[in-house]
Amino acid sequence: MQSFKNLEKPLSEDKLKCLLKKYDKSGDGKLNKQELKVAFKDLGLWFCGLRAYQAMHHADKNNDGLIVNDEMDVLVEFATKWGFTLV
Repeated sequence: MQSFKNLEKPLSEDKLKCLLKKYDKSGDGKLNKQELKVAFKDLGLWFCGLRAYQAMHHADKNNDGLIVNDEMDVLVEFATKWGFTLV
């Protein structure tokens, strides 16, 4: 998986959503906490395990341990506050 550390341009919500969806290992359109942790690590976040926990807690409205559909929008809105950037 490509690493996005030390990036230069602000990352839009749409681009972040597309990048996160690439970490869906099973291809079922859902992200679990481990997939988020790996995604956040590759995107250059520190404390990616904690951030994955925070994001899951914030976005997983039905508490099933997965981020799906409309929850993805909530996740991306929450995560963009951390200042992801892209070249």
